[in-house]
Amino acid sequence: MAILDGKVAIITGGSRGIGRTVALTLARAGADIVIAAKSDAPHPKLPGTIFTVAAEVEALGRRALPVRVDVRNDDEIDAMVAQTMAKFGRIDILVNNAGALWWQPVLETPMKRYDLINQINARASFACTRAVLPHMLAKEGGHILVFSPPIDLRALPGKVAYCISKFGMTMLAHGLAAEMAGRPISINALWPVTAIESAATINFQLGGPAIWRKPEILADACLEIVREVPGKLSGQALLDEDFLRTRGWSDFVKYRCDPDSEPPRIMAADLPQVGRVPGSG
Repeated sequence: MAILDGKVAIITGGSRGIGRTVALTLARAGADIVIAAKSDAPHPKLPGTIFTVAAEVEALGRRALPVRVDVRNDDEIDAMVAQTMAKFGRIDILVNNAGALWWQPVLETPMKRYDLINQINARASFACTRAVLPHMLAKEGGHILVFSPPIDLRALPGKVAYCISKFGMTMLAHGLAAEMAGRPISINALWPVTAIESAATINFQLGGPAIWRKPEILADACLEIVREVPGKLSGQALLDEDFLRTRGWSDFVKYRCDPDSEPPRIMAADLPQVGRVPGSG
C-alpha cells in the first residue's frame, strides 16, 4: 500500500513550479490531489495550468480536482474546500504553497506591493488553514504545511515587508500547534536552506542554476513530514536539508540544477531557537 493511500491533499499554487512538484510527489505516494491556483488557462510566459497538473496526477493513477481559486478571496477558498469535500469527502493535507516575493527596502516598497505579499502569504495561509481545520478535526486529523522560514530577525534589512508576510506564516505554525495540542493535527513551517529553482527565482533573476536546487528537495521534505503521525512534529519550523538528514537522507547531489555545482547554503546554520509556545507540549 502506498504511504498516503486514501489521503487527500490540497496544494495551493499547484499549477506550476514547487506546487506542481509537491502535487506529483504526494500523488506518487498515493494521495488524491486538489490543484488550487488561479491558472486555468495557458499563460504566454508561464508553463502549466490547474488542468495540465490534474492530467499529470491522473496519469499517475490518482484522482485529481483542479480548482480555480484566488487565495486572496475568502469565498473562493470556501468554495475550494466545499468542492473538495463534495468530491473526496475528506481533507488530510493542506500545503500552503501559493506565495509572492518582494525583496526591497522599506522606501522601495509601495503599499500596494506590501498589501499583495501579505494577502498572498500570511493572510491566505491563515484563511486556507482556518477553512480546512473543521474537516480535519471531524475525521482522523491532518497535516498543514506553510512554506516559510524560521524566525530570524537578522533577515529583516532589505526585506522587511517580505519578512513580515513570511514570519506571519511561521507564527501561524507555532501558534496553531499550541492551540491544537492533544489533537491529531500537525502544522509545520518548511523552508529551503538554498535557493530553489522556481518562477520567482527566475523572474526576479535571483541567481542561476549554479546556486539553485531543484524543487524536488522541498517536495521530498513535505512527504517525510506528512507521512509522520499527526502531532509528532507539530509546531516546528523545519529546514529541508537539515530535516531530511535527520531522517537518514544523505544524497543531495541529485537536487543540483547544475550537476557540477553544489548550491551554497543561504540559511544561517546558527538560527535562533524560538521558544516553544505554551501549551504546545
